[in-house]
Amino acid sequence: MFNDSKQKELRKGLRGNLTYPEFVLWQAIRCKTLGVKFRRQHGIGRYIVDFYAPEISLVVELDGESHFSEKGMAADKIRTEFLCDSGMKVIRFTNLQVMQELPEILEHLRCEIAQRKTMLTF
Repeated sequence: MFNDSKQKELRKGLRGNLTYPEFVLWQAIRCKTLGVKFRRQHGIGRYIVDFYAPEISLVVELDGESHFSEKGMAADKIRTEFLCDSGMKVIRFTNLQVMQELPEILEHLRCEIAQRKTMLTF
């Protein structure tokens, strides 16, 4: 289910070509700065998610303009349903939010991480 070998080159290419908002968020969450390890451009099923924290099954997706079209929103809905049905929590932020509200996003993620860690210890 994770990191299908057929997608290896695509994942590698995406990691090497992060959008600027992805780069900004990655710099803020890498190296366990929020208490969990995040992976970027991680394969789950047939999807490649922007960021994934396997310890707590948390997916973080950044949405650019293509996600706001009718087609993009429909695809995101299917993708999110698949991920949630697979036991993951999906959080979405817009690229604009990352660029304008990074401290608030990081605080939101800290709260979500603490909640998920507590949930998983019971």
